[in-house]
Amino acid sequence: MMHEWWSDWGHPGWGGMWFGPLIWLFLFGLLIVGVVALLRRSGNLGDVPRSRSQTPREILDERFAKGEIDKDEYEDRRKTLGG
Repeated sequence: MMHEWWSDWGHPGWGGMWFGPLIWLFLFGLLIVGVVALLRRSGNLGDVPRSRSQTPREILDERFAKGEIDKDEYEDRRKTLGG
C-alpha cells in the first residue's frame, strides 16, 4: 500500500495539514480577545479613564484655581452651596 505524504498530518477530508494551524490560529485569536475583554472590564485598559464624579464644591474650587471666576464670584457661589 502506498503511503501518502499528508496522512501523518491529519485525516483526509479535514483539510490535511492546514486544518491544525488554522485551529491554533483561531484559538490564539480567541485568547487575545478574551484577555482584552477582561482588561477593559477591570478598567486597566480603555479609551476614557474612569474617575469619580466631582462634587459641586470641587468644581467650584477648580474653576477658581483656573481663573475662570474671580474671588467675589467664588465666595458668593460657595455661600450658595453652603460651605
